[in-house]
Amino acid sequence: MRAAVYCRVSTDNQEKEGTSLQTQMENCLAYCREKGYEAAHRFSEAYSGLSLERPELDRLRELVRNNTIDVIVCHSLDRLSRDPVHGVIITQELEKHGVALEAVTETVDSTEVGKLITYIRGFASKLEAEKIRERTMRGKKARAEKFGKLPTGRGVFYGYRYDNSKALNVADNCLDIVRMMGMWVLKEGIFLNEVCRRLMEKGIPAPKGGTRWSRSTVGRILRNPTYAGKTFVFRTVTVCKKVDRKDVKRRVSNPPEKQLEIQSAVDRMAFSWDEWLGIQKQLDRNKEMSPRNQKLHYLLRGLVFCKRDGLKYYGVPMHGKPYYRCSSHNKLLSSQRCGNRTVNAEWLDERVWKEVKEILLNPRILLAELKKRTELNTNTAHLEEQIKLNKSRFETLDKAETRYLRLYGIGAWSQDKLMQECEKIRREEQNIEQENAELKKQIEEARELTLSIEGIKEASELAKSNLATLTYQEKRLALESLSIKAFVDGDSISIEGLVPMPEADIVSQPV
Repeated sequence: MRAAVYCRVSTDNQEKEGTSLQTQMENCLAYCREKGYEAAHRFSEAYSGLSLERPELDRLRELVRNNTIDVIVCHSLDRLSRDPVHGVIITQELEKHGVALEAVTETVDSTEVGKLITYIRGFASKLEAEKIRERTMRGKKARAEKFGKLPTGRGVFYGYRYDNSKALNVADNCLDIVRMMGMWVLKEGIFLNEVCRRLMEKGIPAPKGGTRWSRSTVGRILRNPTYAGKTFVFRTVTVCKKVDRKDVKRRVSNPPEKQLEIQSAVDRMAFSWDEWLGIQKQLDRNKEMSPRNQKLHYLLRGLVFCKRDGLKYYGVPMHGKPYYRCSSHNKLLSSQRCGNRTVNAEWLDERVWKEVKEILLNPRILLAELKKRTELNTNTAHLEEQIKLNKSRFETLDKAETRYLRLYGIGAWSQDKLMQECEKIRREEQNIEQENAELKKQIEEARELTLSIEGIKEASELAKSNLATLTYQEKRLALESLSIKAFVDGDSISIEGLVPMPEADIVSQPV
């Protein structure tokens, strides 16, 4: 028989448990020789068993679909999958193509009762994996909270070194370099590309060796509040998203309430807190204003949107003049063009600024809107408390499901009874998820309302200035404070912001 051997580990620590890739492969090949199988295909990978999207597993499943093999041999069933649902999917796929599944350390029962027992064991395996992950994270958090220790011993911050007696302390004079970079951005408003160019021109070594600096490296350093004396851990979290029907893991920012600050983690800072905040504002503005086409001004860069497909308009020079064009022209962002028109940037900037200026010249409108939004502002504490209660409800349901499986395992429940009760749990979990989604939406709306209040206050202060002499950057600040956005739809344009804005007509725009 044609056999395919599949081996998997999640971490290097499994070497000590006798389940390393090498050990698994040796045992599986010995099993094949004993059974008289031809081990024509061998697959090994280090990947989580909770994910169905694994490179080597994908290749193995392709062999199954092509009827290239007769049997799959693995060290144990949890090597193939730790998720019971994924295990069912793989088993059904094997049955469809007539491929057998065998394990070295256990007997695979293909009867209906055997399949259910396998499902229960898979559920227990997944539960254990989740417990290990939860215990590991709990230990890291406890270490950080009680002892002020970072959750890693690696030198993750440029210019500092890790010390067990204290979280971080100064390693060399790299903090002077960090401060120099920050002051370039804060005082001169230069972009990250220019920062990299200056560093390489001076021959300053990069964090990983050599003299080649990248925008991402400089950006990570200047965005890190550790250099201003505030060290936060658990700033990011790994999430799994569906991309082209595949599970893709990505690191995203953790909500502020889930981050933990380590007090007095550094001996020396590169910036004061106010300087660091100023650098962040300048970096945000630079991000909105791409360094391309700096000879041409685009006051509304990043603030113009297509009404038809929701994509942003971007600045582009045409015949020596600045224009805004829909991103559907970019094949990387859209497979086809929406047909919306290109807009003369100078005309649109002037038209929108004229309307914004009218608002700024009438502070009563700003103050009236500020009063209205202040009255609408709500406290989100009760909403966050409800989300915590829902988390407890989830935990209760998980315990109930485990209890039901035990009742079935000892013969107290029938299979139909088990499936019926588990289905009730699934429906309840869906209801809780829907409720949490609505609660999070309300919290986000309340936070946006708070931010809009701050924006109106900032615009009110700006209105006291001489609007006729505002610089380009001050005009951008006014637009950002009022959250101005322009939406293009053929021959019409609408302007939206924190205060009511009029509609305009772009039929007469210059070519």
